[in-house]
Amino acid sequence: MGNRPMKRTIAIVAGGDSSEVIVSLRSASGIYSFIDGDRYTKYIVTIVGTEWNVILSETEKAPIDKNDFSFIAPDGVKIRFDFAYITIHGTPGENGILQGYLRLLHIPFSCCDVLASALTFDKYACNNFLKSFGIRCAESILLRRGETISAKEVTRRIGYPCFVKPSVGGSSFGITKVKSEEEVQTAIDKAFAEGDEVMIEAFIQGTEVTSGMYRTKTATRIFPITEVVTDNEFFDYDAKYNGQVQEITPARVSDELTREVQATTARIYSLVGAKGIIRVDYIISADGTINLLEVNTTPGMTSTSFIPQQVRAAGLDMKEVMTEIIENEF
Repeated sequence: MGNRPMKRTIAIVAGGDSSEVIVSLRSASGIYSFIDGDRYTKYIVTIVGTEWNVILSETEKAPIDKNDFSFIAPDGVKIRFDFAYITIHGTPGENGILQGYLRLLHIPFSCCDVLASALTFDKYACNNFLKSFGIRCAESILLRRGETISAKEVTRRIGYPCFVKPSVGGSSFGITKVKSEEEVQTAIDKAFAEGDEVMIEAFIQGTEVTSGMYRTKTATRIFPITEVVTDNEFFDYDAKYNGQVQEITPARVSDELTREVQATTARIYSLVGAKGIIRVDYIISADGTINLLEVNTTPGMTSTSFIPQQVRAAGLDMKEVMTEIIENEF
């Protein structure tokens, strides 16, 4: 009991209201293992709909008081969190909603603030924002719920193959690689099942790479980049989470291209006003053009996820990285 006030109390916030809840809970376990237990008191907090709970043990949980983001411990002591490490993939943790709540309570958190989270969560808005600064992205069309498009127009504007996907969301839920006009409408319906906006995006042939980084008040750390190789049609859910993929860190691209990818990631970090760890996915075309796929502001953090791989490849220690990110907010 004596040292309880001395240690900061960290909430690792997981769950969410999207199909990615399982992935989020895996990331929370990863982050729990990475955060220094000697330095911090740490709890996993799950937010699913209006059910907010702190996990006390495998069988015990306690409700979170949403008025001040606190809970009553089994010994009757009220515990307030000093910091939130958000690892919800999807709403409300990746799109700015939870960030706004924590801002209102003056509780510091690990990741991007409200605008950067909301912007990067909407792939169409983010890509078009970044395109205005000269970042290369695939051509795309946005459909909001209730809007329709003919397969002929998709052929004319985008061509095949193309990707049809929710404009918000991740982990490859609701994505289809469309190869002909006949498949367009089914793919659009599938994507609309995941959200209210659908993006139809041109396919770019090339090498897929992903690049992670973070900044603190005193340092910029850009990790080695990872090459993503899969025999699946694209980097889908099975490739991501069921091992149907090769992840090669550092990527087998030239030093010059590696530096260019890292510099692009650092530029995007500044342009969106990012905070904490982000991961940016790209396709490098055969001619060496670097094309942005998407910006992830709450990237997966299981021990086998890209970021921990890249941190290891950089010769850094995950525990120290977590400490740096937490302490940067105080």
